[in-house]
Amino acid sequence: MAAGAVEVTAEGEIRAAVQALFDLPVTVAVTRPGRAYPPLLAGEAALIARAQPKRVAEFTAGRHAAREAMQALGHPPAPVLASPDRAPIWPPGLTGSISHCDDWCIAVLARRAEVETLGVDIEDDSPLPADLLTEICLPAEITRLGGADLAAAKRIFCAKEAAYKAQYPATKALFGFDRLEVTLSGDNTTFDARFTQDTEGFSRGDKLPGRIASVAGHLVSGVAIGQIDRKGA
Repeated sequence: MAAGAVEVTAEGEIRAAVQALFDLPVTVAVTRPGRAYPPLLAGEAALIARAQPKRVAEFTAGRHAAREAMQALGHPPAPVLASPDRAPIWPPGLTGSISHCDDWCIAVLARRAEVETLGVDIEDDSPLPADLLTEICLPAEITRLGGADLAAAKRIFCAKEAAYKAQYPATKALFGFDRLEVTLSGDNTTFDARFTQDTEGFSRGDKLPGRIASVAGHLVSGVAIGQIDRKGA
């Protein structure tokens, strides 16, 4: 199979895998950093004016993915700006999440009337570097992994990234990896991210359920907080 066909196949597989992470109504777009894209919209270019070329390519692909997701949702193209802490500022009525690795970028989008917040992450499906194990994983997580299982530890990292992004729009809380404790299911396809401390809007012990998948040499994870979830919390 030609390289271009392989790339198209991988893109479709990633899109389908990310879509399957969510039960709530979301749209998904997948882009590739380094491709030729239309110019950024007003205000977006200023956010990366001094960034390195790699960062510019990732940011551009991410914003293009966001607009593809808007189009799929029936929303006109609109700029996605950023707050001082770099969190995306979505157009009124929308909520979403963007993630990228070296070779892919994904955007997930929903209407705020149906979904409160979203978190998504993509990582290459390689073991976590050994020197990061105790930075990413709590002792209880390492114990459940049976020690230094660095492949499973990478899944915990991917899960925490998605859970953090999902909770942030609701809490505006910045914290480290120790604030969430992840328990993976036996088949490593679902997880619970449990708060280890009280956090604005959440209590110690509250859980954010999520899903994780391996696809096309990558890990993708997703967490969604629905309006019904928060009303019943």
